[in-house]
Amino acid sequence: MAKYFAESELIINEDGSCFHLHLRPEQVADKVILVGDPGRVALVASHFEEKECEVSSREFHAITGTYQGKRITVQSTGIGCDNIDIVVNELDALKNIDFKTRTEKPEHTTLTLVRIGTCGGLQPECPEGTFVASQKSIGFDGLINFYARRNEICDLETEAEFKRQVKWIDQIGNPYCVDNNKELLEQIAADDMVRGITIACGGFYGPQGRELRAPLADPELNAKIEAFEYKGLRVNNFEMESSALAGLSLLLGHKALTCCMVIANRRAKRANTGYKSTIDNLIKVVLDRI
Repeated sequence: MAKYFAESELIINEDGSCFHLHLRPEQVADKVILVGDPGRVALVASHFEEKECEVSSREFHAITGTYQGKRITVQSTGIGCDNIDIVVNELDALKNIDFKTRTEKPEHTTLTLVRIGTCGGLQPECPEGTFVASQKSIGFDGLINFYARRNEICDLETEAEFKRQVKWIDQIGNPYCVDNNKELLEQIAADDMVRGITIACGGFYGPQGRELRAPLADPELNAKIEAFEYKGLRVNNFEMESSALAGLSLLLGHKALTCCMVIANRRAKRANTGYKSTIDNLIKVVLDRI
């Protein structure tokens, strides 16, 4: 018997759309570009030859259209892994749950989910303007720890070694390490993006080692993260969504990858606040290769 999803678990709006995104099943393409900033949706969609629909609700803004014969949805998520939990679960529901019967569809639809974002670089080879593709993502947010099969999808060996090398403090919560989709990595990163480990933080200030008026639990954590190396991989960048995206996609049977442009190098203590005019180059690369 197909699994049934109660009204309290899968909330469907009166117009047949999902609760937060306000999208209906027919409005979502199988290829989805995710951006944090709702304003960046229009920038991505400006490259579409045709636009089918546009839906906006709170920080969630979506446009579905066609680019070089490919049907693509661009969807904003807002900031943070908590919002990724909403977006990925609802996109999956739109494709794999029958909204009329509230039951799981017999045929699974695999989504291709590529996040285009900005990040802070942590290595000398990641100055401002560098394109970085996440080969692995380490989550400080704890989101995937709430789901069954957590240990099945995680790279427990890298996770344990990371905790050992950085002398992880239990107070911060248990980090998790997940792989981004290898097929997408080869397809989209090509040879013009720096590959490595991305850390997804649960905040912009303390979790990324920024100390303003509130002191940090481990003031040396960033230095230890920068020095971490395991099996030829180092931590290239900080951002705030990649781990939840990769982890949920693995749990739900989707392909996911995060590609970011470095707008600040934490080691050099430099930042480029005028990045919005140049991130379009990364958008074009992803649109061509998705």
